[in-house]
Amino acid sequence: MDVNPDAIRVLCFGDSNTYGQRAEDVDRGRWPVDVRWTGLLQKLLGDGYSVIEEGLNGRTTDLDEEGGRPGRSGRAYLIPCLESHYPLDVVVLWLGANDCKPQFGRPVAEIVAAVGRLVGDIRAWVAGQEAVEPRIILLGPTDLDESQPDFHEFVPAQYAPEILAKVRQLPAAYRALAAELGVEFADVSTAGRPGADGMHLSLDSHPAVAALVARAVAG
Repeated sequence: MDVNPDAIRVLCFGDSNTYGQRAEDVDRGRWPVDVRWTGLLQKLLGDGYSVIEEGLNGRTTDLDEEGGRPGRSGRAYLIPCLESHYPLDVVVLWLGANDCKPQFGRPVAEIVAAVGRLVGDIRAWVAGQEAVEPRIILLGPTDLDESQPDFHEFVPAQYAPEILAKVRQLPAAYRALAAELGVEFADVSTAGRPGADGMHLSLDSHPAVAALVARAVAG
């Protein structure tokens, strides 16, 4: 329940970087709420806003992990999530990096199209409710860093070039998609960098990402 019933409600819907997964000490899971960027975002925005965290490790745009972790398709959960947290004023979407995994064999164009479908799903659901459409902010993924000490513990060397190439194309592609769809865009790669595992935000990147998203939300 919101302390302020008139708070602007901001849904952050994403993967492990929205969940707050540690890049250092990976086995310890997520950073505490006062450390991860979503918690810092709430602090920056203040009591006039209510930030709702909906991050999940391994979440994709619309793909399932065959024989792997269940419920990873963002598209399958998006509408129930909107219904659960309705009404919403802002939806921050940060997905697509996990679609770059080699087991999916997904080209960049298909990843971008899948993100576009998520935007379409939000708009179609809102229209069905005859409700006001929330502002939609796309976040471009942070870069990967193969020079980090633990990177190849998680990304086999033979797959790294393909994954890196895809991830590095996404920010510009998302920017173009946002312009095409008339939604907003913020490039996390300009504010955050990977930590020791080469994939997830470094500890010192969380404040910078929170500030980037706060400017987008409040602007």
